[in-house]
Amino acid sequence: MPRSLVFLVTGSSSGIGRAIAREAAAVGHRVFASARNPEDLAELSRPGVLEPIALDVTDAPSVTRALDTVRDRAGRLDVLVNNAGWGQMGAVEDVSIERWRALFEVNVFGLLRVTQAALPLMRSGGGGSIVNIGSIAGRISYPFGGAYCASKFAVEAISDALRLEVERFGIRVVLIEPGPIESRFAQRAEAEVQSLAADARNTARSAPFSRGAPPCAFCFRARS
Repeated sequence: MPRSLVFLVTGSSSGIGRAIAREAAAVGHRVFASARNPEDLAELSRPGVLEPIALDVTDAPSVTRALDTVRDRAGRLDVLVNNAGWGQMGAVEDVSIERWRALFEVNVFGLLRVTQAALPLMRSGGGGSIVNIGSIAGRISYPFGGAYCASKFAVEAISDALRLEVERFGIRVVLIEPGPIESRFAQRAEAEVQSLAADARNTARSAPFSRGAPPCAFCFRARS
């Protein structure tokens, strides 16, 4: 039988992250499902199988504590799923520099922060897999999505470089670039657009948002 793997999934409170955490646990893996507020995952908790932990990817001490928790409880980390992220929508001209920075702090620097913290644990265990959840927006940029697309283009570049850097340690880097997925992402994106719509020059209110496919359609079954 394939051995049980130890997962750490960021951004597990909803959407893709939640679906991956549940699916991995369902097929016999041990999952540390993280969120800024682990109470959002309380109903999924199964001690020794699916364990909610606190992790804010924008906060270095929080990341360190989360990796220490995985090390102390499981002794290793086989699969890191970098899923935490959000979407800032609006015209390039209208999105403030502060909002650009806030978006990159989660989608890019947050991913880097967790990855850098996880790599020593993976190397000490002889290898593993890093799964970065990108987006089709990391390949094709579109109007009113410049900030979000730029962050996902960055994730693609980081993933491609990292893949070559860590393969000698037995670590795989997988980049997944889904299209629209049914989650709270679309509602949050629409709210961001509406918050900018008061500016007369902003035309992002006409930008379409798709409900997308259910997250379960995206789930993968990880095997050793």
